[in-house]
Amino acid sequence: MATKTIPRAGAKPARAPRPSAQPAAALQESELPGLPGLRTGDDVETRIYNTVYESVMTQRLTPGTKLPEASLCELFDVRRATVRKVLQALAHDHIVELRPNRGAIVAEPTPEETRQVFEARRALEGAIVRLATRHATAEDIASLRLQLAAEHDAMHRFTQPAWARLASAFHLRLAELSRNPVLQRYLMELVSRCSLIVALYEPPGKASCEHEEHERVVDLIAQGDAEGAAREMEAHLLALEHSITLQQERSDNNLARMLGMA
Repeated sequence: MATKTIPRAGAKPARAPRPSAQPAAALQESELPGLPGLRTGDDVETRIYNTVYESVMTQRLTPGTKLPEASLCELFDVRRATVRKVLQALAHDHIVELRPNRGAIVAEPTPEETRQVFEARRALEGAIVRLATRHATAEDIASLRLQLAAEHDAMHRFTQPAWARLASAFHLRLAELSRNPVLQRYLMELVSRCSLIVALYEPPGKASCEHEEHERVVDLIAQGDAEGAAREMEAHLLALEHSITLQQERSDNNLARMLGMA
């Protein structure tokens, strides 16, 4: 009877053979996944929400930037009631803060809030990775490999916000493989909040998600090592959290330019 070799503690897992297939063609930036948290629809409220959200995520709007209702009304040619409704929705999603008698500003996550968000995400993604390891088929693994190839390509050809979207898409794809829609919904919210924190505070030019760490997670899932994959994911998210510096320069005072409308 054949014996099974058990890797020594702390050893890096052997790389599982990768399929030779590569993406048929390099992705164009317009084909990259959308930012997690963007809303669907073509009504004016959705347009205002997505404009503010995307401007925050691409660092045109930085923490503490004022969002005067009057200016937003003028830029979008809408009434104050419409702007207030959108700002309330953005506040609900932790993108802006509404201050009594002082108006709205871009959210400024505190160190404690950042710690809590990442703590919750590590716990959630540990459960997701264990379930994904249990349920993933050979076709799922091959699909993840192709997604990693696209991610690697994007890191060398696109701007930081663009390839950061692919990094987020990788985590959300693992949530799909968990076959648990409840976990998927919770992770979507946490990824959106983490994306906000990273967009606001991560130093320019630094990878928000290290590609090699994603590869190691997939290697361990392919090997059926659920606990190893969960440990690798926890280390990956801890590294991401530790890369964040909770300081940022203020934007200039031209709201139209910061919203990409000038």
